[in-house]
Amino acid sequence: MGGFAIGTTEYATMSLLPFFSAGLRVDEPMAGHVISAYALGVVAGAPLLAVIGSRFSRRHVLIALMLLFALGNLLSAVTPTFPWMLFFRFVSGLPHGAYFGTASLVAASLVPVNKRTQAVARVMLGLTVATIVGVPLANLLGQTLGWRWGFGIVGMIAAATAIAIALVAPHDVADRTARPLAELQILRDRRIWLTLAIGAIGYGGLFSVYTYLASTLIAVTRVPETTVPVVLAIFGIGMTLGNLIVPRFADRALMPTAAALLIWSAVMLALYSVAAGALWSIALTVFAIGLGGGLGTVLQTRLMDLAEGGQSLAAALNHSAFNFANALGPWAGGLAISAGLGWTATGWVGSLFAIAGLGLWAIANRQDRASVVARRCAHE
Repeated sequence: MGGFAIGTTEYATMSLLPFFSAGLRVDEPMAGHVISAYALGVVAGAPLLAVIGSRFSRRHVLIALMLLFALGNLLSAVTPTFPWMLFFRFVSGLPHGAYFGTASLVAASLVPVNKRTQAVARVMLGLTVATIVGVPLANLLGQTLGWRWGFGIVGMIAAATAIAIALVAPHDVADRTARPLAELQILRDRRIWLTLAIGAIGYGGLFSVYTYLASTLIAVTRVPETTVPVVLAIFGIGMTLGNLIVPRFADRALMPTAAALLIWSAVMLALYSVAAGALWSIALTVFAIGLGGGLGTVLQTRLMDLAEGGQSLAAALNHSAFNFANALGPWAGGLAISAGLGWTATGWVGSLFAIAGLGLWAIANRQDRASVVARRCAHE
């Protein structure tokens, strides 16, 4: 439920932009800053709230984070002016990364070690389902009842999530010996930064395509506007299946699975540029690109493995990295389009991002091997 609420507000804000820009009397380019304000909140809030929450019960942290998220969205629904809207969207973004990070740790603690990635994937499942159900629903509400309902419904779902967590989450004991600043020690590990970079760069290609998918369908594939939500839903189905299937392989071989996903994404994103001419081919390719979205769950588990003593911070930073990708991919794709390369150029841009992510993976994999050798030598 929490992932569904977060995913809905993150992606649906783009589709509600024409409605709230008119309602708040600003033009659409200016209204787009609302999306940036949310992303900035995610990037800033993930490490800050994760460090602050390290001394408290994870159950209580999850409840507090979801209540803050509910408050931010409910206030967004009743905002009187555009400047307040910017502030409320920033507040809404603050708990995003810390919530997913903490929820992933709780889920992983409830299952055997060989099923941790699958448990994390179940937490992330709401995020992908939101692209199939939540975004179209919020858009429909925006068209029929008004854009404020799009944010209001998310706020109500978030409040219900906080109640559900209070009812069913395990009662864990707060670690009073934890030192919040000690969590920052994990940032000395080069492997942490490399893993974050894989997500920030390698995932950028998916967002490069997704951001301009609707425009590509209308301008290149030449489908009616009514077909666009169907293709967007196909993309969401691909992400959802990827998030269910990929973790089963990752629990057996984490890093090889990450490499396979990056190679898959590089190929599928390159095919997107060729497949855009026909509806059937672009739909299949978009579905395949969505399958590569399982990379986020794989990297989440890797960060939890690497960050002894700082798992809350590492798990939260993963979402900062992916929100960086959410900004970087569309920016680079937009540059390609503005340069006159056409809407389908986003596929080539995305493929280059995936290849760059694979290069970072190779460096991280080499670093892992060096660490193993060093530990063996120290033991001997």
